[in-house]
Amino acid sequence: MGLFTKSSPSAPKPVIPAVPSVGVPGVAEVPPAVVTPAGPGPGTPAPLRAAVMSPTHVPLPQQSERQVYLQKMKLRIHQQLVERLDMQNLKSLPPEVVRGEVRILIRELCQSEKGLINSADQERLMDDVMDETFGLGPLEGLLKDPLITDILVNRFDRIYVERRGRLEMVDVRFRDNAHLRQIIDRIVGRIGRRIDENSPMVDARLADGSRVNAIIPPLALDGPAMSIRRFGAKPLQLEDLIRHGAFPPCVMDFLSAAVQSRVNILISGGTGSGKTTLLNCLSRYIPAHERVITIEDAAELQLQQPHVVRLETRPANIEGKGEITQRELVKNCLRMRPDRIIIGETRGAEALDMLQAMNTGHEGSMTTVHANNTRDALGRLEVMIAMGGYDIPMRAVRQQISSAIQIIVQATRLPGGKRKITKVSEISGMEGEQVQMHDLFSYEQRGVDESGHAVGTFTVCGIRPKCCEKIESRGILLPADLFMRREINGL
Repeated sequence: MGLFTKSSPSAPKPVIPAVPSVGVPGVAEVPPAVVTPAGPGPGTPAPLRAAVMSPTHVPLPQQSERQVYLQKMKLRIHQQLVERLDMQNLKSLPPEVVRGEVRILIRELCQSEKGLINSADQERLMDDVMDETFGLGPLEGLLKDPLITDILVNRFDRIYVERRGRLEMVDVRFRDNAHLRQIIDRIVGRIGRRIDENSPMVDARLADGSRVNAIIPPLALDGPAMSIRRFGAKPLQLEDLIRHGAFPPCVMDFLSAAVQSRVNILISGGTGSGKTTLLNCLSRYIPAHERVITIEDAAELQLQQPHVVRLETRPANIEGKGEITQRELVKNCLRMRPDRIIIGETRGAEALDMLQAMNTGHEGSMTTVHANNTRDALGRLEVMIAMGGYDIPMRAVRQQISSAIQIIVQATRLPGGKRKITKVSEISGMEGEQVQMHDLFSYEQRGVDESGHAVGTFTVCGIRPKCCEKIESRGILLPADLFMRREINGL
């Protein structure tokens, strides 16, 4: 076949999970052994040992004898595969040719096994070895499920997923902590990042844009842990969110007009509340001729515009040098002639730079912040600016906020897993030392239905926002009764 050495497979050796081969993207070879404790040892503090060994602790899923047998066979086949690959030849061939030839060799190795397996087991075994060689091992099957929005790896043998807003444990596992660690290394290595004892936390992304966070010992006590936030292959539209009950059409009419009219918008919410999804949806209404620059820690935005420049922060190298922060990127992008600046999440000193950009000609900019409600979002901005070490009077900070941001949208994850916009507020200016704000739309939960999902009432508060003048000056006419006070039930 030309892809493999002529030597026959040697006797199986101790196997370590595959990691990407240097110089051959997507193809794995066996690295040196990595030893990570799988559980509490003699040196573990007594309270921790008690917690782990408590009778009330949720039992770990157990593998059947058949599963253990197939797992060992998969390891043998993968080891033999790596020994027979001609890495130099692989570098010069198209990926689809490599995958086809490798699958043929895997089939031959499966058929050479002495153990008896049926055709279904053989096909699954081949798929698993392909995933180990070219993909992310046990995670590949989960990543192919379009209903899964989150993959949460608490430890190598305890993996949860979120489907339709509900968390459930799945019958998928890594072989051990070392196997999980190798998959984490593969993910972060593909985007030029690292994770080790000196830098035990990392934000990364997958090829499809999914966001990844990983943390390893000594910070993670039970072994490496990883969280993957997935985004659909087809970006959602505001119409999709209306269909899912996130908000009524009147909110879409207002927000779409606000984006087109270059109103500055802050999206607030908790983790997993849908802030990024909403930001992606709103980007659809940015005119195609405008230049947009995005700034993120780990790139995940999927803006629906052609004229976009994407910037991403960079962590420090192993010597502690070379870090590029969001604040530095905000300053740099001001020299790149942006029409709008979008920060994926404001979380630090870049908050002041973002406000100044909004106040100096970059109208229509948007960002997100973690907060429980629209009023708290302003407090969070104040705290972030103060943490940046700026010696600015609080009144001046609030003046910057009130003049830079016009609309705050609160996204919330409710009981049952549904995400909704629970409040849309407008900043109307300053009164004394306080920022003045009033609600335009508001959602109030009334209870839960028989399936455990929140139900409630959406209220149009009856206030016509000040930014309507700006919207109408752009030639966008809003319905006359859009802000008429009324209640919308059943959401």
